[in-house]
Formats: sequence, C-alpha cells, structure tokens
Amino acid sequence: MRIGYFLSTEEYSPAELVAQAAAAEKAGFSGLWISDHFHPWNNEQGNSPLVWSVIGAISQVCELPVTTAVTCPTTRIHPAIIAQAAGTCAELLGGRFTLGVGTGEALNETILGGAWPSLDVRLEMLEEAVGLIRELWTGEVVTTRGTHYSVDHARIYNVPDTPPEIFVSGFGPKAVDLAARIGDGYIGTAPDSELVAGFKEASGGKPAQAGAKVAFASTEEEGWEHAHRLWPNAGLPGELAQILPTPEHFEQATALVTMDSTRDSVVAGTDVGKHLSQIQQYAEAGYDELYVANMGPHYLEMIEFYGRDVLPALT
Repeated sequence: MRIGYFLSTEEYSPAELVAQAAAAEKAGFSGLWISDHFHPWNNEQGNSPLVWSVIGAISQVCELPVTTAVTCPTTRIHPAIIAQAAGTCAELLGGRFTLGVGTGEALNETILGGAWPSLDVRLEMLEEAVGLIRELWTGEVVTTRGTHYSVDHARIYNVPDTPPEIFVSGFGPKAVDLAARIGDGYIGTAPDSELVAGFKEASGGKPAQAGAKVAFASTEEEGWEHAHRLWPNAGLPGELAQILPTPEHFEQATALVTMDSTRDSVVAGTDVGKHLSQIQQYAEAGYDELYVANMGPHYLEMIEFYGRDVLPALT
C-alpha cells in the first residue's frame, strides 16, 4: 500500500500547506491529498483557503501527484467551473492530478442560500456533474441542458492530453455503488473492509484511496489535546458531518465529544508501532493508498518522523 500525506486546508494556512507539500516529497511520501472547504469544521481550526490556488502553488514546489479529497462539484461551484479548475491544475502538475469528488457537506455548500438536498438528490446531482465534467474535458464545445446543470457553448482549453481520473467518495452503500459505476476509483476515510470490498467487486477492482489522521507530539497526551481542541468533529456519529450548516453548529455538537473518546480513537505521540498499526488497519481493509494528515502544530516534525521511522518500516 502506498502512503501519501494529507494536506488539511481547514487547519493550515496556504503557506503552511505549500511547505508541508515540499517536506512530504523530501520525506518520501508517494502523493498528496488536499481537502476542499469553504469553511473549516470549527473556528479553532481557523483556515480555509481556496484549494485551486494552493494546488497551483504546490505544483511549483514539488512533483508529487495530488488528489482533491474531496471537491463537491454540485451546489457551491458549477461543475463547468470545476472542470476548468481541475483541468488547469492537471496541466500545471504535468498530469499528476486526480479529481476526488463527493456529495459535500451543508457546512460548505449552503453558503449561497440554497436548500440542502436529500442524499438521493445529491447523488443524482453528483452523477450528472461528473458526466458533464468528463464531456467538457474532451475539449469540444458543449451545449446541454440537464436536470440540474446547463452549459451554453462551453469549451475547456487547458486539460492534459489524458484527462484526470475522477475518484468518488462514499460513506454508505448507495454512494459506494455510484462510485463503482461512475468513478475511476474510490475514496473513503474508515478502515471498513465491507465498503471497500463492495466497491472492488462492483467496479471490477478499481483502486481505493483512504485518509487518516494522527496527532504527532512529544507525548501522547499533548497530541490528544491538539486533536481534541482542533478536530473534535471527527468524533461525531452518523450523518451529522453532512448536515450541520455552520462551524458554530459543529462547535455545539462536538461539546458532547469527550477527551476519553479522542484518546480511544486518535493515534498520537511518537510510538512507531502505533502509527504502523493504524496503517495496517487500512491495508487489511483493502485500500491501495493511504494519506495521513497531522493534527496540531508539529506538522514538519510529523513529516520528518514518518520519513525517518515509519515509511522505511513499511518497505
């Protein structure tokens, strides 16, 4: 299983993200994930730069492949604009770009005042959006009127000769079925072997990527404190992450997440064995690639730690 680094736009500034990308390449990570948000999950995280600008900067400092994890091409931004943005990034990266897409969260997608659709409608919108993006990437002039999206004499001029692959995120059976049907690969965040196996079977063995987080610090307790302060939203159950509309609502909900639950769920500190154990869980679940994010201020130390102690142990 290949190991990449996950850039969290919710927590880090544009300059920090670019520095992390360069450090990750130097440390020996195989690729980059980068999140795409309008808001952070909570105000403590404190960042949310435009992902397309950051990817452009990253393309100038390292040569790792980049995947958005994930972009929602349905409500906040029209899929024709996503097609243009992704095509430009793919060209800047020399074709080393994958467009990861998903149905999104109300946190980011309701900022223009529209209603948040039901899951079935969001899946329908995503399928139409992906089809339109692929059609625009042919470089032909496109005029179409669909159920959710229309374009009039639209043409994308900057896309590599081989268009980017599109990986589709999914957290339940309906989304996984859609990913298998319309995607070039699957994106998940949990070491759920049943979902991965379902995708692999339905897709004929297409690749699957996952993301995980750690809280690197000199002690586990310090790491857990950073994780609990910055990322308590990771402890929310069910569909809350998709339907809560503002960072303030997430702060209210995560008041119920205890420090004990953070200790039980987050890999923290410097124990190589615990970091390797988390990676092994994702490998056993059937993923082909895992992208590891840091939580807290010690991101450069975490990247160096993985390059020195964790990645060599895997090979």
